[in-house]
Amino acid sequence: MIKTRKRQKEIGVALLISIFVLLLISIVAIALIVSSGTESALAGNYRSATGVYYAALAGLEEARGRLLPKNPNSFQSTDSTFLPSPGTTLAVGYVAYVLNPAAGEAASTLLTTYPDPEYANEFGVAAATVKTTLSVWNRAPLNSLTVPVPLYKWVRINAVTAKSLNVPVAPSYSGPPYDSTTPVYYDGTQPSGAQLNISNSGAQVLELTALAVLPNGSQKLLQYLVTPTPLNLNLTAALTLDGNTPQFTASTSPSFWVGGADQGSAGSCTPSSTAYTAVDYTNGSINNFEQPSNPSGIPVALQNHYSNGVSANPNILNVPLSANLSTAGGLNSLVQTITASADAVIPGPVTESGSTNVFPTAMSSTNPVTIVVNGDLTFSGWRNTGYGLLLVTGKLKYDPDASWDGIILVIGQGYMYSNQGAYTTTQIQGAVFLARTLDSSGNPLALSSAPIFTTAASGAPSGFDFSSTPNTLTTGIYYSSCWIQAAMPNLPYKILSFHEIAQ
Repeated sequence: MIKTRKRQKEIGVALLISIFVLLLISIVAIALIVSSGTESALAGNYRSATGVYYAALAGLEEARGRLLPKNPNSFQSTDSTFLPSPGTTLAVGYVAYVLNPAAGEAASTLLTTYPDPEYANEFGVAAATVKTTLSVWNRAPLNSLTVPVPLYKWVRINAVTAKSLNVPVAPSYSGPPYDSTTPVYYDGTQPSGAQLNISNSGAQVLELTALAVLPNGSQKLLQYLVTPTPLNLNLTAALTLDGNTPQFTASTSPSFWVGGADQGSAGSCTPSSTAYTAVDYTNGSINNFEQPSNPSGIPVALQNHYSNGVSANPNILNVPLSANLSTAGGLNSLVQTITASADAVIPGPVTESGSTNVFPTAMSSTNPVTIVVNGDLTFSGWRNTGYGLLLVTGKLKYDPDASWDGIILVIGQGYMYSNQGAYTTTQIQGAVFLARTLDSSGNPLALSSAPIFTTAASGAPSGFDFSSTPNTLTTGIYYSSCWIQAAMPNLPYKILSFHEIAQ
């Protein structure tokens, strides 16, 4: 009787255990489902956050690229009224929007649908002037593509002030309250902390702000501060010889001149009244400026051929150069920067002649170009005028039949000499700069050594030699601030800062 009663008490235990196990399994299953849903939601949020981030970044990069005048889709090319001409200060209060409406959206209502309260937050007032243009995705031929396009809505381009940045800037560093009316500039040659200024020193700082919106409502507001990349090529003489013991062999021709008086118009630029130097040199003594018949210097009869029209003749001065131009390392960096943005990079040795044209055919007075010749360049019977910046890393053999408006840099072998010619009056308007950074075998000089030139006794020609210029020509090198400015290459806008704006 006792055993039977015990078995009756245990009836149903298995069922309870089964229910309990099923309950545990259900709880685990529900937890897995919830966890999976959470992970899916997190993954979806991450995809949205990443997508909207890169959409906004695409807008910033489009605007930054189109600020470059040589970009085929530059604002200057596609809509000349959108922004002031390159080099012109963008006024505070002038705001330009690049609009990127999606299919079915109207560009005219885009700023109403997706307003921009951030501008007023930064400047405290509404924009005085608002301009708009379309993105490249809404222009031919890209507007005919069937592939998805970046989903940013607009990019704003504007000048900045100390107030909008909420930081003190040079020279006074006054505030708060900070200056709210003067554009901010960036001068990379100044010490850290003094590079931003309101003294019009350097290049103007522009603000790019992009808003991206995804179909699911995700939004992102990103911002760049950008400025044109400075070349830091400060040329203050018609002819500059950079380095130790520069060798200058003057022409015996009474028709050869080097002038520091500013001359030559380019576009809307007119020459200044400033008297620049005829010839600058950085080291050595004036006795290094030799003429075969007079080893101690330039003959008295020809000294007035090296003039700026104001100072005593010959106007040849020993001057210091900026740090980037006074060492082989700085000059090598300059060569790399110019090469990276050149319109044409030509391997040398090469000859530009009347029958062989190696220069870009699009070169003209209204389209100066940047040409780099890696090696020796010879002008021979080329009876034309070049426009822009010419960089030669070897030796430059210059035919007086040729003319050049702009900048000629001979950095590497650092040697420029004349090739006998007798055609017509020719000249170089702008500036010529010579610096030796390679030894006689073409190997780089040590970056720690300041010498740029070596003496002719080293076995390699160096310096400037126009002694073979014919007497029948009127030729020379004449300083032109306008052509120097026109020849400066358009380098990409560098990013000074990048951040996300909370919404």
